[in-house]
Amino acid sequence: MTARTVAALFAVAFLLSAGIVAATRPPPTAAATHEAAPTVPSGRIQLTATQRAEADASGTWPDHLKSLLPVDKSLKYGDYLWNDANVPAGEISVRVDLRTQLMSVMRAGHEIGTAVVLYGADEKETPVGTFPVLWKGRNHRSSLYDAEMPFTMRLTGDGVAIHGSDVRWGAATHGCIGVPTQFAARMFDLVKVGTPVMIVRTVAPPPPGHRNT
Repeated sequence: MTARTVAALFAVAFLLSAGIVAATRPPPTAAATHEAAPTVPSGRIQLTATQRAEADASGTWPDHLKSLLPVDKSLKYGDYLWNDANVPAGEISVRVDLRTQLMSVMRAGHEIGTAVVLYGADEKETPVGTFPVLWKGRNHRSSLYDAEMPFTMRLTGDGVAIHGSDVRWGAATHGCIGVPTQFAARMFDLVKVGTPVMIVRTVAPPPPGHRNT
C-alpha cells in the first residue's frame, strides 16, 4: 500500500489533493501556465499566481508557497524525497497532513523535502493547528514510553513531537509525528526552536466526474 498521490495543482477548492494510492504530480494546467510566476530553481513544479493565491487562501499550506518537488514515483511507508539544490536560503516551515500521512518541509517557500509519516492512534490523536518547535534533542529517549526518539523536535508541552521512527504499515504513535530517521536528521539540522509546524487534516476531494446534486 502506498501513501502518496497528487491529483492536480489547479482545483476550485484546493491547490492540490492527496490520498493513499500511487500517483505523481502533473504540471500546472495549460490555462494557468500563461500567468506570471516567480523564478524558481529548475526541476521543480512552479506555481502560478492563481495557484499561489489558492494555497494561501486554503489555510492548509504555509504562506507564500512557490514550488513543489516533482514526485515521479509512489512513496511507500518509510520513503522520502529530499532535494534542496539551488533553493535559496530562507525561513523553514513544516506542513503535515494527517489525512494523507504526508509531511512537507519548505525553505523560502520551496518544498525541499517530503515524507510519509506516522501519527497518533485514535486513543491518542495528533493535535491539529500550528505549533512552534519548543525544544530539540538529537539523542532523546522517552522516559514515559521507554523508547528511543532520535532527532526529537517537541511541539507541545505534553510531549507531542516530530522524531525519527520506523515508519511502517499498521504502526501508529502516542500523538507524535514519526518520520523516517534519515529524514528526521535532515530536518533536525534545519529546524530551529520557534520554527512553525502546521498540522492539518484536509478533506478528501470528490472523485473524478463527480457532480454536486
